[in-house]
Amino acid sequence: MSDRHSARAPLGKVVAAFAAVYVLWGSTYLGIRFAIETLPPFLTQGVRFAVAGAVLFLWARLSGAPRPSAKQWRAGIVTGALLFLCGTGGVVWAERVIPSGVAALVVATEPISFVLLEAVRRRRAPKAPIWAGLALGAAGLAILVGPGRFLGTGRFDLAACAVLVAGTFCWAAGSLYSRGSRMPASPAMATAITLLGGGALLAVLGVSVGELARFDPAAVSTRSVLAVAYLFVFGSLVGFSAYLWLLRVSTASRVSTYAYVNPIVAVFLGWALAGEPLTARVFLAAAVIVGAVALIIRHGGEELEETAQSSPDLACSGAESLHA
Repeated sequence: MSDRHSARAPLGKVVAAFAAVYVLWGSTYLGIRFAIETLPPFLTQGVRFAVAGAVLFLWARLSGAPRPSAKQWRAGIVTGALLFLCGTGGVVWAERVIPSGVAALVVATEPISFVLLEAVRRRRAPKAPIWAGLALGAAGLAILVGPGRFLGTGRFDLAACAVLVAGTFCWAAGSLYSRGSRMPASPAMATAITLLGGGALLAVLGVSVGELARFDPAAVSTRSVLAVAYLFVFGSLVGFSAYLWLLRVSTASRVSTYAYVNPIVAVFLGWALAGEPLTARVFLAAAVIVGAVALIIRHGGEELEETAQSSPDLACSGAESLHA
């Protein structure tokens, strides 16, 4: 994870991998919106994650990774519940009522959740610049859900934004929980069992709320089918492969810069391809939230590096839970 590692990697491959993580992962928010238009929301995402997990599981086994123990399976299921059932499930639910770009902006505050949980775990107060970042992030969220017509535009749904914020805490908790010997040593296998466990739980949730009974295959649109295929191939396989490779040739703090590029990509794509509102409120909130995330990542680099070293596959779980 040193600069020497980055120097050895071909510059073209590094640029291409960062572009994949920045653009492909930023586009997954819109992909989720298109997918849930005519497909069962929780069930579809659950099946997608489970299939991605099965592919990774097979690849890990063929690469020599040992079969997970019962204890490791339990850890993977708990982590998957936090990341996918609670985290991605919250995004799926929220995107029914708020634009995908706005959802991405709220999700971008995940480093705030991580820093707060780390401060509680270590019993150590954050540094002053991180407190400033926390305050900025809170201000950005307040701009999105502020009362009335702010800057000439209405606010976004408070309940949906609250669910997304709760999801960011689940993602951060899942990342912290995944540390240590609970998970398999192989990053691919650790991610595989997390995807399988979380995907299965999401699918069960979808069935339990009646999605399967209400599903009408005749009503499924080509756009929704293509969106699911895009999410699986580019969001999961291509994007995640680039992410894992970058964690090995660069530093975690550099790789984590996707956290403040993804929401900008998501907002732009939502506006360009789905006609989502690009209002003064969204612009201001984006500037404040991205600034907050940049400040927290810059001054929280030590915690990011420690997380990546102890669990490299889930080092930046906020995005991973969405893009795996």
